[in-house]
Amino acid sequence: MTLESKSQRGGPLDKFREECGVFGIFGHDSASAHVALGLHALQHRGQEGAGIVSFDGKQFNAERSLGLVGDHFNDPKVISSLRGRAAIGHVRYATTGGTTLRNVQPLFAEFDFGGLAIAHNGNLTNAATLKRELVSKGCIFQSTTDTETIVHLIATAREPRAMVPPATVSPGVVLRIIEALKQLTGTYSLVAMTQNFMLGARDPFGVRPLVLGQLDGALILASETCALDILGASFVRDIAPGEIVIIDESGLKSLKPFLPVASKFCIFEYVYFSRPDSFVEGTNVYGARQRIGAELAKEQFAPADMVVPVPDSGVPAAIGYAQAAGLPFELGIIRNHYVGRTFIEPAAQIRHLGVKLKHNANRATIAGKRVVLVDDSIVRGTTSVKIVEMIRNVGAKEVHMRIASPPTTNSCFYGVDTPMKDDLLASSRSVEQMRQHIGVDSLGFISLDGLYRAVGFDARDAKQPQFCDACFSGEYPIALTDFHSGEQPAQLSLLAERG
Repeated sequence: MTLESKSQRGGPLDKFREECGVFGIFGHDSASAHVALGLHALQHRGQEGAGIVSFDGKQFNAERSLGLVGDHFNDPKVISSLRGRAAIGHVRYATTGGTTLRNVQPLFAEFDFGGLAIAHNGNLTNAATLKRELVSKGCIFQSTTDTETIVHLIATAREPRAMVPPATVSPGVVLRIIEALKQLTGTYSLVAMTQNFMLGARDPFGVRPLVLGQLDGALILASETCALDILGASFVRDIAPGEIVIIDESGLKSLKPFLPVASKFCIFEYVYFSRPDSFVEGTNVYGARQRIGAELAKEQFAPADMVVPVPDSGVPAAIGYAQAAGLPFELGIIRNHYVGRTFIEPAAQIRHLGVKLKHNANRATIAGKRVVLVDDSIVRGTTSVKIVEMIRNVGAKEVHMRIASPPTTNSCFYGVDTPMKDDLLASSRSVEQMRQHIGVDSLGFISLDGLYRAVGFDARDAKQPQFCDACFSGEYPIALTDFHSGEQPAQLSLLAERG
């Protein structure tokens, strides 16, 4: 785990960042090419590193690179070097410290049973505790990602007495992986690959998504359905919380070795993380975001001349808001899609331009009008301040801001990059104080019950919430072992470089 400051990464964070996307395919002649395409579709889940590991029947082949998938894996020579009919891949967003190639997944290690590659989305809340114990036993860590903890747990695991289907290839290896996973707390959706099989697993709470697909007889594991769509693959089903699937030449086998617990899928996947065209837990994300916007309009109507989204994440909710409120939907902010980190990071002399590098107000549309700005969330509030100032500078008569999630009052420990609690605007300010800080005429958030209604429930079950909503409620469903034991600083910005 790394204890480097987030300030080393180019300034404070004002948007939640999803940690990673995973993809695997077993039994296809063009496995690595399909993994690369799948990672392209999952690029929104991580933009700082990508990797692919394949197996060609004799040896494992690996390629990892910093940057976007297309920066490295669009090269036919790279793909041709990744031979084999089975491959897994990973896109990564580094949460803390400098981005280094050693942390780019999939991780690979040689065991007594052969090689194993693994890619992980989520965050282990007992990784620091486990790492201390493993180091005391002589384990040597090569990275600062908590995914490596899983590798060492597999290496040191004993084969427990457990039921594995007799037809399963390498049942002893599967048992060791199960034994390792049983020692984890926190969240994970992962894919792993040995020379004999590919494995997919979700933690018992099912916080992060993982789906099963099929293409030309080959089976696929992916973080989202949009990664299946790019290949023309068919969606089979979601991997269930606490389920482990084993894919080999004989097909798929399912194991459920964990004690059942109530599912706690991350509700913020509907608000922001997942791509709008994906289906998560059986629900279309775009449709959910439109319903969130419609519910927001019912709860927080503002008399105005138009509804303007903060692009791109605010667009579906703004459409739903405009339709429910009977107001015109207008592109009052134009986004520049060609501004990347490689341009922004080195240019300290222009960093003060801030939001103008990515957004520009559409003066002809906004001047003299009452505007409802719709965004997905407010984190620190710095971006909201700049956008509101930009809208006012082109002559908006009134600016009302509506947020398609409840106030974000708490940090996430389950695989999402968030600032420390004290840096979250809503953690120490009332809605009125936030309104004054941002500089809008009115500010409104969807209620937590309203968010639940928008994703298919009558209301939030206060005794047993249907989702993980800790960033809004402060109710953490999974033990924060490291945080409470003092194994790591009580600051979320110093959490592990998560998968």
